[in-house]
Amino acid sequence: MNPFRLMLQTRGARAPIGTWIMSVSPIVAEAVGQCGFDWGVLDMEHTPLDLMGLVNLLQAVGNTKMLPVVRVPWNDAVTIKRVLDAGAQTLLVPFVQNADEAARAVAATRYPPEGMRGIAALSRASCYGTAPDHYRVANRSIGVVVQLETVQAIERLEEIAAVPGVDALFIGPADLSASMGHVGEPAHPAVVATMVDAAERARAVDKPIGTLGSTPEVVTRYRAAGFDFVAVASDLGLLMRGAHAAVQSLRATDTRAQVHTLTDGTRTEGASG
Repeated sequence: MNPFRLMLQTRGARAPIGTWIMSVSPIVAEAVGQCGFDWGVLDMEHTPLDLMGLVNLLQAVGNTKMLPVVRVPWNDAVTIKRVLDAGAQTLLVPFVQNADEAARAVAATRYPPEGMRGIAALSRASCYGTAPDHYRVANRSIGVVVQLETVQAIERLEEIAAVPGVDALFIGPADLSASMGHVGEPAHPAVVATMVDAAERARAVDKPIGTLGSTPEVVTRYRAAGFDFVAVASDLGLLMRGAHAAVQSLRATDTRAQVHTLTDGTRTEGASG
C-alpha cells in the first residue's frame, strides 16, 4: 500500500497538513520534517533540484515522519522512470489537462503489463536488488497525484479523476489564477469560487483533492471548503517570513531606542558637541 494513499484513506475528519520543500537542502528538509507536517512536496519543477539532490532529500526526509511527495518537472516518462528508480513512491505530476495525459502519467509509473516503466536491476527503489518480488508488487506501492492548473483542466475534473491509478487531484491556485486572467491573484473571488466548486465536484466522485495556501489563515479556509489535504507555504517561504519579521522587529526596536534617547536628553553614540 502506498503510504500517501493510506494517509488519505485514514485521515478521518482531519485534513493532512503539508508544505513545499524548495531550498534543495537536505538539512532544511530534515528539520522541516521534524516540525510535525504530515507530508511535504520535494519540488523538481520550480527549483534547481536534480536527481542526486532528490536522493539526498529522500534520505533526509526518510529520517522523519513527513511523507515525501515528489513533484516531477513535467509529465515525462523518462523523468518519471528516473525519479521512481531514485526511490520516490508518490509523485505530483504538473499541468495535467485531460484524461489522456493523466493516463500517460499513470502508465509511466507502472511496470508492464500495466504500464511502460523500464526495469533496472539495482535501483534504490528495489533496495539495490534485495527487495523480494519488487517488480511484481511495486505497482501497488506507487501513488499518483495529478495537478489541475488551468480552467480547461478544471472543466475536465471528473474525467481526469476517473482514470485508473489517479489517487488524488491537486489544484495549483497560482497557475489557475493566471489561467483565469487574474495572474498574481490566487485569492481573487472568481478563483476561490472555482476552487470551492472543484472541491465539491471531487467530493461527489469520491476523489481526494488538495491545494496550497500561503498562510495558515488561507489554508484554514481551504480546509473549510472541503479540500482533503493542504500545504502551507514552503521551507523558503517560512524562512523568509521569519527573517523579515525578525529584521522588522529589530528595526522597530532601533527606532524606539533612538526616540527614547533623544527625548531622554541623553547624548547618542558618535554625537559631537
